[in-house]
Amino acid sequence: MFIDEVVLKVKAGDGGDGIVAWRREYKVDKGGPFGGNGGNGGSIIFKVDSGLSTLIDFRYQKHLRAKNGERGKTKTQHGKNGADLIVKVPEGSTIYDVKSGLIIADLVDNGQEAVIARGGKGGRGNASFATPKIVAPDFCELGVPGEEREIKIILKVLADVGLVGFPSVGKSTIIASVSCARPKIASYHFTTLNPNLGMVKVPDGRSFVMADLPGLIEGASSGAGLGFQFLRHIERTRVIVHVIDMAGSECRDPYDDYVKINHELKSYKLNLLKRPQIIVANKMDLPNAHENLAVFLKKIDHNIQVVPISAVTRTNLSEMLYKIADILESAPYYSLYEEDEFLGTKLYEMKDDIPQFEINRDSDGSYVVTGDIIERLFKMTNFDNHESVRRFSKMLRKYGVDHALREKGVKNGEIVRILKYEFEFID
Repeated sequence: MFIDEVVLKVKAGDGGDGIVAWRREYKVDKGGPFGGNGGNGGSIIFKVDSGLSTLIDFRYQKHLRAKNGERGKTKTQHGKNGADLIVKVPEGSTIYDVKSGLIIADLVDNGQEAVIARGGKGGRGNASFATPKIVAPDFCELGVPGEEREIKIILKVLADVGLVGFPSVGKSTIIASVSCARPKIASYHFTTLNPNLGMVKVPDGRSFVMADLPGLIEGASSGAGLGFQFLRHIERTRVIVHVIDMAGSECRDPYDDYVKINHELKSYKLNLLKRPQIIVANKMDLPNAHENLAVFLKKIDHNIQVVPISAVTRTNLSEMLYKIADILESAPYYSLYEEDEFLGTKLYEMKDDIPQFEINRDSDGSYVVTGDIIERLFKMTNFDNHESVRRFSKMLRKYGVDHALREKGVKNGEIVRILKYEFEFID
């Protein structure tokens, strides 16, 4: 079964908590802090496997979760890091963040990897906080939660050449005639529901990958018929081969078909008409085909290459392959996405050692503090430990959050919110 779009929930591993421990040995007085750091959580990494051609493995596996890091141990031992989860995907997979709609990664090369959800950092044990002034720290850090997000994977097949055209114009017959691909061929519309790839060898030794794509109908760029399911698979092709039933065997006008298909290609978001195109006039073995071809040639631009063939009788297939190979040699590669479509890596930016944060007034009157460093510090604080809470308060004062709240007009007893948690401001 061919699956080319799935939605998953992914959760990277949480960082392990640091621990509070003390060195206790026979005849060793005041041994000091001995708690180790927690291990880092495992990340979720997508890796391209050229042996895959569909996303069917994700049809019933809707949740992916990496291993958590272990807690720190005594004797300042570091907790074990959580194992990364390596997920194999086919070539041509684009991973989107559902919430933002931005692209996390576009994976096209065999072996290419991308971190989709980053594991949380392990918390520090109390031994890491020991200083000449604080010789016996009685607190530690919690591990940072791993990234959690909902993603969409869209598969866009990798092919040098894409066959486009109305249903039943002979695209499947063409690819079956020039490659080892064996698509379904029948005398009714939409026999091709999924892309078929075939390796084509030109008689002179050159080769390229050809894709037989599902039939296109009028309005496909707006979602009609197979719509976007068809068009997404032509995005990566470098050359478009427009197959036309020149015999008009279904009482359609060949030129009218040509205009309608090009309109759909032009209307699609990537403006596919920018790519080199060659017209293949198929079914030349049928009556009226030569007369229709003469009329067709008078109506189109004379610079457009037209190759008359018969896929059934295998007439003129070699000339078609030569022309396609010649165009491919000079055809440029097109970037599918702009830089602003990608989800950038989250960095904790510091300016003069002061983290960036914002304070806004909520509709219920509470003050909401947001900022990557502040939220990260909050997640790593154990609020069941008095010393950890004191350190958290001290860090907020150091970063200027207290001063900023006063400038915003906060009063004694009013509510301050960080993430989903509320605190009472005490001046």
